[in-house]
Amino acid sequence: MNQMKVGRELRSLNNMIRRYFEFSSHRKEIETITGNNGWIISFVAERAGRDIYQKDIEDYFTITRSTASRVLSLMEQKGLIERQAVAQDARLKKIVLTPKALEIRGLMLEDAKKMEATLIQGFTEEEIETLLSYLERMKTNITNLQEEQ
Repeated sequence: MNQMKVGRELRSLNNMIRRYFEFSSHRKEIETITGNNGWIISFVAERAGRDIYQKDIEDYFTITRSTASRVLSLMEQKGLIERQAVAQDARLKKIVLTPKALEIRGLMLEDAKKMEATLIQGFTEEEIETLLSYLERMKTNITNLQEEQ
């Protein structure tokens, strides 16, 4: 099998998913956010009740400190997050979603559920688990490659 085809197909699928969200029925309501903003809103929302810091976002999304700082600053300017001081360490700022972000999260969740159902349509549970394990293995391969450099 042509190994170049796997990367191309993953890229193509990623583009199709991104376009779906760019033109979703809720796009007008969530126009102020980028795709990355949406992923970060979801990440923080899914961990409600836990303190989330910039470092958590860097680690989860495998992005650099400067990228995370820039994205979070823009999200703060858009009124999507607040950075709140933590009592035990004045240097730490936890990331808190604003009501605006929570409203957007609800709309995004509707679109995401529809996309997820579409992606796995026609797959058995076993096929989905196998696919997820393959994707995880690819991510591990890339991580290993990056560590070698």
